[in-house]
Amino acid sequence: MGNIFDIPTIGVVMCRNRIKGHESQTLQEKYLDAVLFAGGLPIALPHALAEPQLLAALLPKLDGIFLTGSPSNVQPHLYGENGDEPDADPGRDLLSMALIDAALERRIPLFAICRGMQELVVATGGTLYRRLFDEPAFLEHREDPELPVEQQYAPSHEVQVQSGGLLSRLIPGCSTFWVNSLHGQGAKTLGPRLCIEARAQDGLVEAVSVHDHPWALGVQWHPEWNSREYELSRLLLAGFISACQNYHAEKQQV
Repeated sequence: MGNIFDIPTIGVVMCRNRIKGHESQTLQEKYLDAVLFAGGLPIALPHALAEPQLLAALLPKLDGIFLTGSPSNVQPHLYGENGDEPDADPGRDLLSMALIDAALERRIPLFAICRGMQELVVATGGTLYRRLFDEPAFLEHREDPELPVEQQYAPSHEVQVQSGGLLSRLIPGCSTFWVNSLHGQGAKTLGPRLCIEARAQDGLVEAVSVHDHPWALGVQWHPEWNSREYELSRLLLAGFISACQNYHAEKQQV
């Protein structure tokens, strides 16, 4: 990894759940491992950091922001719909939205996975399909919970990469590839700052980027899963960490 002071610090958002009656915030090891294997130093971010003074103190210490997947869904009121999500995580919503706003303003590299991509869509003025599986035009994008975890994360459908974007630069010469799929919601509309980077064969947006940002990518699949074993996943994570290293170096020159 080289000099410890040259390793980029990556803030990784946590999720809230209840463990044996105790409110807890957790982070799955696969996300931490993916950052470590790619050459970054992951730092878990608890929800209290959404408080403005704490966030202002945190941001100068970060070289990248990593928004993970989660069993929870973004609250509908954040994209103009009524009702509640039974598995909402309001604390995560607050922190993720604040981190996205900060990443866009400060041009901090941002990698958003699954729920993270949906947060990026919502934070930039887009909307979501709340029950993608009720939309007859789309494939089944959820995993089968009865299968072993290894099979749940196996590739299940193709995506078509849009030419000329960030994703096509990260994986040159690869216009289609297979991804895993473990989500019940998806991008419905996009705000003006987002570009479509890939679609599934049913037309669903599977990857987005921020067009006026040096490196901000959201993907609907899970490249963090066994990331060392899949070349395309390694390329995405390596691209993210490289952008974080560049951001770190630029900060040192200020």
